[in-house]
Amino acid sequence: MLHSLRSIVQEVNAARDMKTALAIIVMRVKHAMQTQVCSVYLRDDKGEYLLMATEGLNPKAVGQVRLRRGEGLVGRVVVREEPINLEHAEAHPSYQYFPETGEERYSSFLGVPIIHHRQVLGVLVVQQVEQRRFDEGDEAFLVTMSAQLAAVIAHAEATGDLLTLGEKPRQAKFVGVSGAPGIAIGEAVVISPVADLQSVPFKACDDVDAELAFFQRSLMAVREDIKGLGSQLKERLNREEQALFDAYLAMLDDASLAREVSERIRKGVTAPYAWAEVILEHERTFTSMNDPYLRERATDLRDLGRRVLAYLQESTQKCRIYPDRTILIGEELTASMLGEVPREKLAGLVSVEGSSNSHVAILARAMDIPTVMGAVDLPYTQMDQRPVIVDGYKGVVHTDPGSQLRKHYKAIYIEEQQLVKGLEALRDLPCETLDGYRVPLWVNTGLMTDVVRSLERGAEGVGLYRTEVPFLLRDRFPGEEEQRQIYREQLEAFSPHPVTMRTLDIGGDKALPYFPIEEDNPFLGWRGIRVTLDHPEIFLTQIRAMMKASEGLDNLRILLPMITSVPELDASLVLIHRVFNELREEGYDIHLPPIGVMIEVPAAVYQVRELSSRVQFLSVGSNDLTQYLLAVDRNNARVADVYQAFHPAVFRALQTIVDEGHKENVSVGICGELAGDPGAAILLMAMGFDVLSMNATNLPKVKSVIRGITLLQSRALLAEVMALSDADQIRERVERALREAGVTRLIRPLDNAG
Repeated sequence: MLHSLRSIVQEVNAARDMKTALAIIVMRVKHAMQTQVCSVYLRDDKGEYLLMATEGLNPKAVGQVRLRRGEGLVGRVVVREEPINLEHAEAHPSYQYFPETGEERYSSFLGVPIIHHRQVLGVLVVQQVEQRRFDEGDEAFLVTMSAQLAAVIAHAEATGDLLTLGEKPRQAKFVGVSGAPGIAIGEAVVISPVADLQSVPFKACDDVDAELAFFQRSLMAVREDIKGLGSQLKERLNREEQALFDAYLAMLDDASLAREVSERIRKGVTAPYAWAEVILEHERTFTSMNDPYLRERATDLRDLGRRVLAYLQESTQKCRIYPDRTILIGEELTASMLGEVPREKLAGLVSVEGSSNSHVAILARAMDIPTVMGAVDLPYTQMDQRPVIVDGYKGVVHTDPGSQLRKHYKAIYIEEQQLVKGLEALRDLPCETLDGYRVPLWVNTGLMTDVVRSLERGAEGVGLYRTEVPFLLRDRFPGEEEQRQIYREQLEAFSPHPVTMRTLDIGGDKALPYFPIEEDNPFLGWRGIRVTLDHPEIFLTQIRAMMKASEGLDNLRILLPMITSVPELDASLVLIHRVFNELREEGYDIHLPPIGVMIEVPAAVYQVRELSSRVQFLSVGSNDLTQYLLAVDRNNARVADVYQAFHPAVFRALQTIVDEGHKENVSVGICGELAGDPGAAILLMAMGFDVLSMNATNLPKVKSVIRGITLLQSRALLAEVMALSDADQIRERVERALREAGVTRLIRPLDNAG
């Protein structure tokens, strides 16, 4: 059964479309379970369950038999959300006869729900003429099969109406999570890693003859490369190893392989896409074979496929044109990918992987780019050059939007711009409540482009400068002088306001391409201060650059990330004091900057007093603190709804941090994304946070909310909220309070979007 399961899943994954996949499922499951009928019912856009494929029932019934939730045995499976196993199906009170299926002769019935993200997508059914109680093994197999196929069917269902060769694409909607708020209307540009066969974007070919010639030239180039490599290594390889190069050349000379690719090019697709499709199909064929030797050939084919693809992509990458309103789409977007697009042309971002608190989402918010993360069902390789709407408020992507939808979002976009202009008048006004309580609003930065926007919006300092951003944008570690220049620009730009520079915080979802950290559980692994203490040469160089950059300005603050214990902090302080003393001896006229600790793990929450006694300030990283408190990987789209910044446990931890920190007379700020939420900001103010630091985009909104409420009102609201036990209840209560204060538009801008 396990072999059958693997084989069926492999075949379904290799299917070119939903119809083929369903046909494979019903045929192979029927055979594996040695029964007479297998059928699949899938939910349609009306919420009803339609017979979509069958092996054993009348094929004319496909697309005709439709059941509502609770109707018939299939509808009963949907309601129960668990298997129904009947020896005499016709005797069950929910049994319903459909003449067109010809099922009256089938007595035994086993139906299991197909569930994806808590939604019943369909029902998988097997039936038999003889009275048969399907045993536990049968039921377990069908349940396992439905679980394996749920994601495949969800993806196929989501993409089934989208582009297929020769058909006009239709409007579709894909749901992810909000990465950065805003509306973007533009044209998709798909970006993918070089020579990645799985992520080659679909593109139509304008000149078939030129594309065929280009394909043949690329094959010739790879052929010459392999011949040359074989000649170079001839003396160092034995006959068996040398045969590998011969095998590669034989595959390149295989007329059928080139013919398959050429046929697809003639149908109107580019060579890279046609090549990737053909190679992946052959690879799947080899992988599914029983012979171990033939299965191993899949690896050879994949390697050859990448070599040819690299040539095919080289010229297409060079001539990439970015439209004026580029919507950048990729499987997993990175900071360097963002850097490839001219800033004035980048309108929106869509990442298939990641969540609202992954690093690229944080950068997007800092750059004020509407973003959707975790759009797992989006067929991104098919999206290049197609019209797209990104709804960063709702976390929704609309592809090939119709005129009505375009008109709707155009109106929202205009309204959004007017709202932003209305907040610009707050720039030079103090951030204080109606009863005169002042709250400093600082910004989180990482790029020099943030500086102008931050100052334009009235920032009073930098609560978090992400020093890893310049590291992420390079192909090597920046030297001490390079870092000094970068840090000096930031310090000078905000002088005399304070600039809080976090030491290098890599690991987790921030991997340097030249310093990869491969771990099964990176958020609980080697990251933050753990990396830099293990590599003091990196840490010392960075601290030297920071302190040298601060000479004559004295507005530097140093922040240490991912501190989990007092010994870690003590080790960091020893190195910082060592650098300070060395620079003083070298003649630099500097002062020891204030040093702070990020509170972002539960261990630090319960050691605030001990940590505070050694530093001058604390800064809460609410993104990671929420992740660790709730045991939720913030980059995992499957559990994105479990990541709740308004969770009661998060608020109780935040109150503890403020209270304990103030007992040691240290300043306590917060630099996570929570501080930029207008509704959360008034609660943080009421808790007693000394500084709120956020992305520049949200600063005017937060200022407007704080200026529209009294400290007394915020404290009364906090008291109510702290007694609640549910995140949704807390958010609803906060929004009601702000509606009463007349600032609803700043909590969830344009809530009617989508």
